[in-house]
Amino acid sequence: MRASVRRHASIAVPADAAWAVVTRADVLQHWFPGLRQVVMKTPTIRTITTGAGLSLDEEVVTNDPLQRRFQYRIAGGFFKEHLASIDVIALAADRCLVTYSSDADPATMAIVLGGVMEAALTSLTAQLEAGAGPVLDAIAAPPPVPLSESESESESESAEVTL
Repeated sequence: MRASVRRHASIAVPADAAWAVVTRADVLQHWFPGLRQVVMKTPTIRTITTGAGLSLDEEVVTNDPLQRRFQYRIAGGFFKEHLASIDVIALAADRCLVTYSSDADPATMAIVLGGVMEAALTSLTAQLEAGAGPVLDAIAAPPPVPLSESESESESESAEVTL
């Protein structure tokens, strides 16, 4: 059985400022609580590592700057199926709405993700509205070059970039 959950935050920054963070798949650990590291294996595959040491591969399926929509799938782990969507919607010149939704099978994983998604939006809001924080420092640097397949298997620990 699958379930769907959605959270949102109204943030007092232009939509482009929020999108500058959301579009960067490599900086998620700076605003999503409980993540220790994100490594880009290819431009569309990232490996996230939780604080508990669990690693999961995620596939970026949409990164649309016109719609300001970012979607990814978690491949494997506790999930039979998963799709997350983050949308950034302009409300005014200086305010946007960020929605974060996840569809997951099993349904219990959607419930678990809902709480963490809320915390992620709280972190994103705080950093963007303050104009400072680890994620804003991270997006000031260019994205890392994704690891090649051979590097990701044999040299990932020495080649990983901590942002």
